[in-house]
Amino acid sequence: QAGSVQQNLKKNRYKDVLPYDQSRVVLSLPAGGGDSDYINASVIQGATKGRTYIASQGPLSSTVTDFWRMIWEYDVKVVVMACREREMGKKECERYWAPLGQSATFGPFTVCDEAETEATGETVVRTLSVTYNQETHSLVQYHFLSWPDHEVPPTAPGVLDLLERARTAQGTHTSPLLVHCSAGCGRTGVICALDYIHDLLVTKQITADFSIMKVVLELRTQRPAAVQTKDQYLFIFRVVASMFESFLQAGGSLSSNPSEERPVCASSSRQTGLRLLPITMTTISGAVPCTASSKAGPSAPPGPPRRRRLTDSGRSGPRRSATTAAFAWRQVSGGKEAGERGISQKRKRADGGVCLAATSLDDDYEDVSPDPQPSLCSPGHMGFNLRVQKPRGPRDLPAEWRRL
Repeated sequence: QAGSVQQNLKKNRYKDVLPYDQSRVVLSLPAGGGDSDYINASVIQGATKGRTYIASQGPLSSTVTDFWRMIWEYDVKVVVMACREREMGKKECERYWAPLGQSATFGPFTVCDEAETEATGETVVRTLSVTYNQETHSLVQYHFLSWPDHEVPPTAPGVLDLLERARTAQGTHTSPLLVHCSAGCGRTGVICALDYIHDLLVTKQITADFSIMKVVLELRTQRPAAVQTKDQYLFIFRVVASMFESFLQAGGSLSSNPSEERPVCASSSRQTGLRLLPITMTTISGAVPCTASSKAGPSAPPGPPRRRRLTDSGRSGPRRSATTAAFAWRQVSGGKEAGERGISQKRKRADGGVCLAATSLDDDYEDVSPDPQPSLCSPGHMGFNLRVQKPRGPRDLPAEWRRL
């Protein structure tokens, strides 16, 4: 509701991507110009205590000041940017930092780019400082350059290296990790999902019924359309398989119960491709427990605090539980996909429309319009089949998510 208020409509990059009220980032830091509390960003609870994410759209020219209000108020130390400023001739994100060695002013905030290095051919690291009311706050931005919009990175190691660097920079700091792309959904959702699963792994919360699908659906109860395309969803499986393999090679165990420890893959993924079937120790098609608390936290202290902790803001309303569909992906040699439960090239939908199986990147967006009959085309079942041609405004949560 907050995102569809008339004064906030212009702050959304896309009319059909609005944060849920119960998990949206609320601003209270005064910055002049009306000081609305709205920004198109969502709080996502992590897999471990004290681990949180802010999933945000890339700032617009009219929301850069709000973007820095959010960074300052929530004491953000690490920012992960998963898009370029311009892609395919279109503005994807407004520049919110200054050129190297210079400073720029955004409302009451003065931002200086103190250092800039190219950590890898895919990641640029910027050390930024922001000054507000004569107080200075430092942060690090990791700008990942090899992730085209609507697509996936060419390889998994680049993303794993990005996440490792971000975790190292975050250290023991309890502030949220700020992740954004253009809309704050697809690429942002993949990064949050991978880091969420990494935390499950290192804290030995991977159970025999671990499910990537439930992780993604859990994120989607907090940020709309997190993980937006079929290829992005499949990419999570590839990266997680690589993550698990590296963890096992380093001598780690996936489970706290030794009797449950068995190989992750029945055969080498390098030779036969990734096979996601119910024959492995941590089959990537079961269920994962939701470890984040479902209760709202204590209310924030009165008055506009200069900086807020996410644990102070709380989340109103009960946590939505996400039901899952029996949905499995399987990749075989040569990159062909099978096991999609008989998805045909053309299927009639309940509303009389036609659902086309994804044949190109343009068709891999899911239909965000309400669908009265559950099907593989509906958002609740992660069909990833239809792209929205014309945004139709905010949509209700799927019925499955409203059921207690």
